[in-house]
Amino acid sequence: MWSKDKAKPDLQRFSGKTSLIAAGAELVGDMRFQGAVQVDGKVTGNLLATEGLVRVSVGGLVEGEVRAPHIVIDGEVIGDVFASGHLELGARSRVRGNLHYALMEMAMGAQIEGRLHHLKDGDKPLELPALVDAEQ
Repeated sequence: MWSKDKAKPDLQRFSGKTSLIAAGAELVGDMRFQGAVQVDGKVTGNLLATEGLVRVSVGGLVEGEVRAPHIVIDGEVIGDVFASGHLELGARSRVRGNLHYALMEMAMGAQIEGRLHHLKDGDKPLELPALVDAEQ
């Protein structure tokens, strides 16, 4: 029932397509990318990924919108977060903004100041399995 075999998104999966905003560094402006970005420093602007992963490390700060299929937050985000796939909030994460997610994991200690919005796959009606339909 509980599958621990599912591979979590990892920066190593995006080798050759990974960017790092180092501790002490500051990026001002929007960043659009495919692949992965790890924020150990500060970003003042939006992080927009059509494919890939955004990781905000402990000590990392993003002041702006974050959009990506997979997002891992252990630091601080001031702005809305849009994870079309998987959103993971670590124990030391701090988010001041609304969270939009398909799947979310949240560790004890994570703090959110905003609303949670579950992204739906569309307005599909509930479908019963074929075996249940056949028994009627």
